[in-house]
Amino acid sequence: MVVCVLVLSLAYPARQLIEQRQRATELADRIAGQQARVGALEEQKSRWTDPAYVKAQARQRLHFVLPGETSYVVIGPKPAQWGTAAAPRQGVATGSWYGRLWSSVQQADQNSR
Repeated sequence: MVVCVLVLSLAYPARQLIEQRQRATELADRIAGQQARVGALEEQKSRWTDPAYVKAQARQRLHFVLPGETSYVVIGPKPAQWGTAAAPRQGVATGSWYGRLWSSVQQADQNSR
């Protein structure tokens, strides 16, 4: 009986100890992840102090050009998509929303037969 009382009285503190260690491990992992993120952000911040990097980003992201340069912007599908479009069926382009809608209607009609 005494042994049972001792085991029961130690079970709750032992369980709390195990839970606290698991929580401490989870928090240590979270801290390590946050420190890695801070390191990456500090590296990115240091890149923005370089005038050449800022100039390259302005040209790439904002399409800035230097005086005397001519900028061309191609509007349309990406080059990887140019050769992948299927041939239009019955005069309706399959790449458009209405072409896809009409294709799904035709497919549903064929499945119902």
